[in-house]
Amino acid sequence: MNPQDSSSLLIELHYLPCVHFFSVLSQHETLILEAHETFQKQSYRNRTRILTAQKVDSLHIPVLSGNSHLPIRDLRIDHSQKWRLVHQRAIQSAYGKSPFFEYYAEDILRLYDKPIDFLFDFNLLQLTLCLKLLGWKNKITFTTDYQEYSNKTEGLITDLREQIHPKKPSDVVFTPYQQTFGRQFESNLSIIDVLFCEGNNSYPYMRT
Repeated sequence: MNPQDSSSLLIELHYLPCVHFFSVLSQHETLILEAHETFQKQSYRNRTRILTAQKVDSLHIPVLSGNSHLPIRDLRIDHSQKWRLVHQRAIQSAYGKSPFFEYYAEDILRLYDKPIDFLFDFNLLQLTLCLKLLGWKNKITFTTDYQEYSNKTEGLITDLREQIHPKKPSDVVFTPYQQTFGRQFESNLSIIDVLFCEGNNSYPYMRT
């Protein structure tokens, strides 16, 4: 993999990535998505966190054969469960009264209307849309094989695979913004929390 721009972020593909993901991406010109790993359970690959009226809720995409360490691009979503409707309703309930819901909701919720077979493909559609809504133009490439690095930074590539993880609390301090629910700021939620609450200010927020 040879980045053509001056700096590249190498990371696995997440479902509606968290603020940490995008704050790091804002420091790089190219995003290299790991396309040759095996699926890892209990990660952000098939879950994201949103703020509801009661609590921070984790939205989870069910997958088939999730225990078999399948290549990530071969992992299928389990559409026998009504997770798409559940996620749509959860997002509507959590952010329906947020100041910028009407600007972004249609595009985000539309992606749940039709079933997509593979988790990687669905996550890529979500990520591409989020970048568009943010107004970002990062170049996206994919690994051609799996390589291990001894350091987090190798040349012009910053390797953050497995570094942004639900079981690894972020050490980045994020500036509080006005959220829809709660008196205490909940940090590092899905990017849609920032989009619905901050709107056009989402891009500069990521760079602070």
